[in-house]
Amino acid sequence: MNILIFSWRDLKHPLAGGAEESTHQHAKAWVKNGHKVTLFTSRFKASKAYAKIDGVEIIRYGHDVFGVHLSAFFWYSFCSHPKFDLVVDQFHGIPFFTPLYVRAKKLAFIHEVAKEVWKLNPWPKPFNLLPGVFGTIFEPLIFKIFYRKVPFMTVSQSTKKDLIDWGIPSENVDVIHNGVTLTLPLPVPNREKRKTAIYLGALAKDKGIEEAIESFNLINKSDRNWQFWVVGKGDEKYKKKLEVSCQRLGIEGKVKFWGYVSDKKKFELLARAHILINPSAREGWGLVNIEANAVGTPVVAYNVPGIRDSVKDGYSGILCEERTPACLAKEILSLVNDNEKYEKLSKQAKTWSKKFNWKTSTQKSLRLLQSF
Repeated sequence: MNILIFSWRDLKHPLAGGAEESTHQHAKAWVKNGHKVTLFTSRFKASKAYAKIDGVEIIRYGHDVFGVHLSAFFWYSFCSHPKFDLVVDQFHGIPFFTPLYVRAKKLAFIHEVAKEVWKLNPWPKPFNLLPGVFGTIFEPLIFKIFYRKVPFMTVSQSTKKDLIDWGIPSENVDVIHNGVTLTLPLPVPNREKRKTAIYLGALAKDKGIEEAIESFNLINKSDRNWQFWVVGKGDEKYKKKLEVSCQRLGIEGKVKFWGYVSDKKKFELLARAHILINPSAREGWGLVNIEANAVGTPVVAYNVPGIRDSVKDGYSGILCEERTPACLAKEILSLVNDNEKYEKLSKQAKTWSKKFNWKTSTQKSLRLLQSF
């Protein structure tokens, strides 16, 4: 089968995340099993218009926010390209609207619907109101008008429920959980002597970094024997704002911003930390939760779509019913200070993480391809 994937970013994009990792893992497995895969995606600084990674041919045109969607339409409609048997339309807030111009078979691939994330966009005021208003109004209509008859592949039951609520028939949605790529340091390091909470993810408002910092402040007020790590990349201006916030709260000496780190370093830091804090407003799955669990680090997070799928409450971590930094801080302090409960969750977290791997996930997506 000759497969085309439309995606706003590829694995090498500086802002690539779990969705891009997932797309690449499936595409790589499809190539390995005899399919031809082309990924049409956006340009980024110093990128090449054409690349090939793990057998996946990558074509890059346009900016990742809006430009790549228009470029995809013009390239597919008016440029010379081979005939494709299947076109995968990946959603990231905005889909590629393939039902309007693609006559080949289609598969929609979505991690999460945006919903409240539209209102947490990084645009400057008052322009930030535009996505919040228009995204909230038009997102449900996109599914109901354009995608009712398109099969979907998604990564969690939470997203499947959202799709059904917006008019996608249940039988049109296949749930295939993400796997996890482990780059574990050997031997796995011991926990820090000083109690440590770690945030791992993009430095973005919708990922909850501001609430993570506020919860760090509340933990510090209760127990001075803590340190806090922030691991992830983001806009430099926003990072400076976060650092100023730490100074204002008086915790700048206890919060370390690691920035982007290698996979090996990431797992080292996760292993050394006592708790992963995840205050994300919404996820498709929450890959960082499984990564933390793989080294026995429990997760304390908000009980929101995606997160409630990747964190087994009371088993691999704790889900806060109240979406407040105070609830996060309370649950973190309670868990880490209860040695017996902590050790139990740490052991269970490792067991939970072993349920998820790319071999199983890609075998399921290959079976899905056979249905086309």
